[in-house]
Amino acid sequence: MEVYALIGHSGTGKSYKAFMVAKDKNTQYIIDDGLLIGGTRVITGSSAKKESTKLAAVRRALFKDEKHKEAVKTALKELSPERILVLGTSKKMVEQITEALDIPMPCEVIYINDISTDSEIDTAVKSRRFEGKHVIPVPTVEVKKDFSGYFIDSLKIFRRKEKAGDIAEKTIIRPTFSYLGKYEISKNALAQLVEMTALKAEGTIKVNKVRIDNKAEGVIIDVEVSLSLQKRLDLMMRDIQQIVREKLEYTTGLNVIAVNVWTVGLMLPDRKIYIGEI
Repeated sequence: MEVYALIGHSGTGKSYKAFMVAKDKNTQYIIDDGLLIGGTRVITGSSAKKESTKLAAVRRALFKDEKHKEAVKTALKELSPERILVLGTSKKMVEQITEALDIPMPCEVIYINDISTDSEIDTAVKSRRFEGKHVIPVPTVEVKKDFSGYFIDSLKIFRRKEKAGDIAEKTIIRPTFSYLGKYEISKNALAQLVEMTALKAEGTIKVNKVRIDNKAEGVIIDVEVSLSLQKRLDLMMRDIQQIVREKLEYTTGLNVIAVNVWTVGLMLPDRKIYIGEI
C-alpha cells in the first residue's frame, strides 16, 4: 500500500483540496478527521467534527477510541487499497494516524502551501476563523444524518482545467466546538415552513396542525391537512410528503427522518360533500 500525506495547519483548506490531490495520486481513498472516505462515500469512521470540544476532536482524528480505530482498520483490510491519502496538520500527526491504523508511513508528503496559493489559504483561514466553517470531502447526503442540526451546506468544486470526472461535491459544516456555537432553528419556524410548503401541494385546502419531533439524527414531521380530492388520496398525501421533505432538507440542511401526513378533512368536488372538519 502506498500512503500519501497532505499536510497543512488547521483551517488552511486541506479537506477542500483533498479530492484534487487524491485524483492526482490516482487514489480513491482518503482518511480525513476520523473518516475513511472512498470516492464520494463515507466507508466507515466517525468525524472529529461531531465532537463537542477541540480536545475530543483531536483524539477522534488520531483514532484514540478503540472501537473507532478497529472499525477503520477492519475496513482497510477488507478493501486492501493500493494507495491512500492521509490528511493531517503535521507530519507527526500523519505518522500517529498511520501507526494507529497499521498502515505504512507516507511515501510522499504534500504540503498545502505547494498546491494552494497564498490567497486561497488566506481565504480558507478567514472562513474558518470568522465563520467557523469546516469542509468534509463528501456529498451532503453522506453526512447529513450525522450532522443534522448543524450549519450545513453543499459546495461543488471545479478544477481550473475541467475534465470528465474532475468535479466533486463537498459539504460545509460548522461543528459544535466552533466558538461561534451551534445554530438552531425554532420549532415554530420549522412548523411555519412546513405549513407554507404543504399548502403549495395540489389540492391542499388547509394545514390543520404541524408537529415537529426533534431527534439527535434528524426530525420527524407530522402534518394534518384538509384536502380537495384531485386524484387518488394516497398519491396526494405522497406528494405532500415529498414536497415537505425536499423543501425542509434543502432550506435547513436538517435530516428529515419521516414526514407523516394525515387527512383530517376531505372535500369531494363533484358531490360537494365535506368529510371531516375543514
